Amino acid sequence: MPVPVAELAKLFPLDALRPETREQLAREATVSEYARNEAVFRVGDMDEDTCYLIEGELRCEYPDGRTVAHVAGSGHGRYSLNDAVPRRFTATVVTQRARVIRLERRFIEKVITWDQLSRDPTYRFHDSSAGGSAWVFRLLHSHAFIKLPTGNLERMFSRFEEVYVKPGEIVMREGDVPDNFYVIREGTAAVSKYLDGAPQVVAYLREGDIFGEDALLANVPRNATVRMMQGGRLMKLSKEAFEAVLKPPMVSWVLPAEAARLVQEGATLVDVRMPGEFAQRAIHGAANVPLYRLREEMPSLLAPGGRVVVYCNTGERSAAAAFVLNAQGYTVHAMHGGLGAMLRMQAASAPAV
Repeated sequence: MPVPVAELAKLFPLDALRPETREQLAREATVSEYARNEAVFRVGDMDEDTCYLIEGELRCEYPDGRTVAHVAGSGHGRYSLNDAVPRRFTATVVTQRARVIRLERRFIEKVITWDQLSRDPTYRFHDSSAGGSAWVFRLLHSHAFIKLPTGNLERMFSRFEEVYVKPGEIVMREGDVPDNFYVIREGTAAVSKYLDGAPQVVAYLREGDIFGEDALLANVPRNATVRMMQGGRLMKLSKEAFEAVLKPPMVSWVLPAEAARLVQEGATLVDVRMPGEFAQRAIHGAANVPLYRLREEMPSLLAPGGRVVVYCNTGERSAAAAFVLNAQGYTVHAMHGGLGAMLRMQAASAPAV
């Protein structure tokens, strides 16, 4: 159900945002309806949403027995339903029905930060024309940036360099040494790879899409060619800027023991090395999906949204794999130290003979 922009203008702190920012949030928001005695959420829940009550009344019940009423349209009702994680109380509908606006918590924080940063009329990345900042909102909402701390946004934008490109221009070529990370600000591009001895288009990119991160994370040659279809503008981060601003928060590292626990609890273990390496030695139970084939093959192994543990020999390729899979919507952990660390742990825990 679409959310009217006017509804967001009644809510705190969304009422202080620029109209264009509220319009973007309205596109991403959803409205959920609840009947009497239904719970919007329960104490201890770990959901990722900011919730605003726009119709009805809720009873907010704390573990100590204390209850508080939350009424839509009241002064208190302008505020969200407590964003603490885990949830501190159970919110139950007491009226005939209730309607709740839901927005992804981390996206709201990033959008509010962008709205504040770009208010300076001289800010070089804000474009007041219709749709001029669409690339920013799409970038901030991408799965690839979900783990980026909000505090890193200013650092990222301050280090962006704008590059103008022509139709047909090759921005990067398969096999090249990695140098930069890119975001498409304006225009479209085609991504191609050599498959079965011939170049084949494997993806198309538009405003707000990113490319070039795989090779920077794994410190390996480019695994694809990107050619502009339309002329436009790119935002570029140098390798040094990318490693300083984006690389550290993008990967969730786990030690071998934690990786083993996650797999026991149902996570899919994926070896992102080449098939020859996998055949020579691998962790029992792992699936082999080489880094360069992740985008194409991973959905047939596990639907987006699933939990994945990735590993390679040292961790370099795992970092790139984690970024790729995060962008596709998976919950990903990379095993610190790679295959060698897991084998050492297994050897140390084996009974003496």
